[in-house]
Formats: sequence, C-alpha cells, structure tokens
Amino acid sequence: MNLRTFTRLMPGLLLALTVSSAFVGCNSDRKKLEEKERELEELRQLAELDKREMENQYAEFAMQYNEMKMSVRDDSLLGRLDAEQRRADSLLRQLKQVKATSSAEILRLKKELATVREVLKYYIRQVDSLQQLNQTLASERDAARAEVARTRQENNSINEENASLSEKVAIAAQLNATGISVQPVKKNGKEARKSKDITRFVVSFTVTRNVTAATGNRTVYVRLMKPNQQVAGATGTFAYENRNLEYSAQKTIEYTGQEQRVTVYVPVKEFLGAGRYSAYIFVDGQMIGSGAVEMSK
Repeated sequence: MNLRTFTRLMPGLLLALTVSSAFVGCNSDRKKLEEKERELEELRQLAELDKREMENQYAEFAMQYNEMKMSVRDDSLLGRLDAEQRRADSLLRQLKQVKATSSAEILRLKKELATVREVLKYYIRQVDSLQQLNQTLASERDAARAEVARTRQENNSINEENASLSEKVAIAAQLNATGISVQPVKKNGKEARKSKDITRFVVSFTVTRNVTAATGNRTVYVRLMKPNQQVAGATGTFAYENRNLEYSAQKTIEYTGQEQRVTVYVPVKEFLGAGRYSAYIFVDGQMIGSGAVEMSK
C-alpha cells in the first residue's frame, strides 16, 4: 500500500478505532455498575438479616421477662420485671418500623439491645437466687405441714390446734430450727430402745443464723406429744395464738443472731407406750420446727 492510498483510508480507520474504544469503555462501565449493584444488594440483605436477628432477640427477651413474672410473688420485683418487659416490647415495635437501611436508627437500637441484655442477665440471677431460697423454705414448710397433717388424722380431738400450727408453719417465724433430733434415754444415760425403759428425752436442734432477728434472751419451749396425743411430762403452759398450750420442758438461750446448737432435756415419769413421739419446738409464740421418733414396747 502506497502513501496516497493510506492517506485516503486514514479517516475511516480512525473512526473505527474511536467506535471500538467507545464500545469497550461502555462495556467496562456497565460491568462496574452491575458489580456495584451486587455489592449494594448484598449489603442490603446483610442489613435485613441483622435487623431480623435483632427483632428475634428483642422478642426472646420480652418472652423471658414474661416467664420470670410467672414465678415471682414479690410485688416490687414483679413491677420492675413488668417495666423491663414493656421496654423490650416498645423497642421491638420501634425496630419493626425502621428500615434496614436506616443505619443511625439501627445502631441506636442495637445499643439499646445490649443494655436490655445486661439488665435481663441481672434479673435472671436475682430471680434464680430468690427461687432457690423459696425452694428451701418450701421444703422445710412442707415437711412440717406433713407432720402436722399426720397428727391431725390420728386424733380429731386436736384438729383446731393442728390447723393453727399448720398456719404458723407456713410463715415459719423469725427463728428457725433445723437438724432436730429426738432421742429417748434410759436411767443410765444410754439410748433407750424400748418405751418402758425411757426416763427422759433429749431434744437437740440448731437455731439457724438470722442477722435480722433481734438478739438477746429467748425462752425455748418443747412440747412432746405421746402416741395418744397427750403432752408428755407437762410442767406448765405458754401463750400461743391467744390461748395457752402445755409444754414438757423449757430452756432460756442467749440468741446472738448466729447459728447455735441447743439441747433440751424432757424428763418423764409416767407410763410410755409404743408408738410415735413428736417434739414441737416453740420460740416467741411461734413453732420453729418439729421432730419425731418411733418407739417399740
């Protein structure tokens, strides 16, 4: 090709190169735009997933508060749990109305979610601790109620007394006795295995620690009931629920608020038959515990 021919073809070649370059440029821009749109769609999907996860957590927290309220009887704690549940429900409603792309509002509600989570953990620990305490008290109360119910069935003549004792057991009293032992003893001080050999009963128990109770001297009364529901070795009476009950022995202790072991001796001179002997312990006009022992002839 000579110079004259090349010169005639030059404009056409330049136009072709320009068109080709423009086509390549447009194709590249379109790919970049499509990639950008894919990235935005992925971000939108991630934001939507994050929003739904937050909604699930808010709903779960509100449900946990509702479950805790069902096991709580303390009015003050119940009111606080109800307030926190309503707060979680309110934040959940706000979150549902917010668009996933509203980053500032989503961030605010995420911070609120972290606060709700920490408050919920605190109340879970508090309710668990309260339930453990209630379970312990309920076990002691139920054991005492069962003993009172058994005595009531054996002898209808003391129905009124046992009903009053059952009501008192339900609220326990300021002091509480655990580890109650009722041991029959012979004249030589050894344990008696037959009712005819008994000269006294040794009633031992632990007064539990209670730093909120007033310290000072306390009179402990032991009421020992024979199988026929009569008081063994009655030596006097004490006031209980607007009436006087007979007791078998008494002892004055100095209560310091700390745990202490107490032993009371109940001498008996009357005839004792086989059966169940139950010791009821009273302090400050309330029954604080009971124990029993079975004796053969």
